[in-house]
Amino acid sequence: FAFCIAGTALQNKYLAYSALPDVDTMAASTSLPDPAGDFDRNVPRICGVCGDRATGFHFNAMTCEGCKGFFRRSMKRKAMFTCPFNGDCKITKDNRRHCQACRLKRCVDIGMMKEFILTDEEVQRKREMILKRKEEEALKESLKPKLSEEQQKVIDVLLEAHRKTYDPTYSDFTKFRPPVRSNSSNRGAARSPSILTQDLSSEDSTDLFGSDGFSTFPESVEPQMFSNLVLSEENDESSSMNIDFSHLSMLPHLADLVSYSIQKVIGFAKMIPGFRSLAAEDQIALLKSSAIEVIMLRSNQSFTLEDMTWTCGSNEFKYRISDVTQAGHSMDLLEPLVKFQVGLKKLNLHEEEHVLLMAICILSPDRPGVQDTSLVESLQDHLSEILQTYIRCRHPPPGSRLLYAKMIQKLADLRSLNEEHSKQYRCLSFQPEHSMQLTPLVLEVFGNEIS
Repeated sequence: FAFCIAGTALQNKYLAYSALPDVDTMAASTSLPDPAGDFDRNVPRICGVCGDRATGFHFNAMTCEGCKGFFRRSMKRKAMFTCPFNGDCKITKDNRRHCQACRLKRCVDIGMMKEFILTDEEVQRKREMILKRKEEEALKESLKPKLSEEQQKVIDVLLEAHRKTYDPTYSDFTKFRPPVRSNSSNRGAARSPSILTQDLSSEDSTDLFGSDGFSTFPESVEPQMFSNLVLSEENDESSSMNIDFSHLSMLPHLADLVSYSIQKVIGFAKMIPGFRSLAAEDQIALLKSSAIEVIMLRSNQSFTLEDMTWTCGSNEFKYRISDVTQAGHSMDLLEPLVKFQVGLKKLNLHEEEHVLLMAICILSPDRPGVQDTSLVESLQDHLSEILQTYIRCRHPPPGSRLLYAKMIQKLADLRSLNEEHSKQYRCLSFQPEHSMQLTPLVLEVFGNEIS
């Protein structure tokens, strides 16, 4: 009966050891893991036999490698030692080889047990089991999706493009015509065009829509295209047309903000790998159709869920829904826009995912006016593949669950927001006293829309 108990205890101990990954020392012995919380990891561990630095629990006691090996060898040889002295030698790191009898006695006294020593067959089985487990882990690791060097390079380029064109300090906002809210005085509302507007107006066209990646919009085309838009919308009785234009105190400031944002979107787009390889006409078509959508995506970085505002630095540049209504937009746009911002914020996108989504948004082959749709589609497909691979590799669950599908749905939501924005912008532009507050860049991008 006692033998059965001892055998069962030994079997349980052997099973406990099977989870240990110490391959190098397993051939010699089996060691117990340190009990959680029993020892402070920062406190030096001392061998209970000789006082040398301990390497862990070996055969049920905290010992050094030397005493571990000594105990294993002694037990396997069934050695019988005799103390040449009085049988009570003090074992230290320096004299531990002098008296094997007292050293072995000390091993037993601190709790080392021969039942914890594996046989040669058990050691071999243990080795094979650990080797098999390592091979399985290596195979599993090799089957995991990985970002290729080229894919990582694309992500790095997009991250750099975003960081070069998005200032999280919003320091440039002080250059805009100042925000004038309805509950404050109108001072400054009629100020001369802002520094930003002057900069954009006088800026070399090659930097925005010039030969360095864009061509200037032909002036002769603008009236015809704008006329077509007016005719196509003249019978539209959407409630978004019923906007009170009597007092749009925030329009000058937000017009400068949007103009500034368009310029930054253009800068970002020009750094997207492959974008500059497109024909100038296609680059223009893509940017004009996607600009407001990318601005909405970028603005999510400043959107706060706590108070549903866009916080861009100081309180002066903290934008509420009421501020945007004072720039001529109605709730037909703002209500779904806030819903979109909340949903996008809750996805907790990584910066890498955010920049990939913006690039995918810009490179949409179904934009009106795009000629080489196959080339644009191939560029977008490549970015989509990188995004899916990134999510699988770098975005841990549960956040990664259906994340790609949710992100693509956000692009569909942006199309609806873009359409409503176009309606409300055209309604605003019909009012000369308000359209004159818009910057040349805003008029060029939104005033001559292809859609």
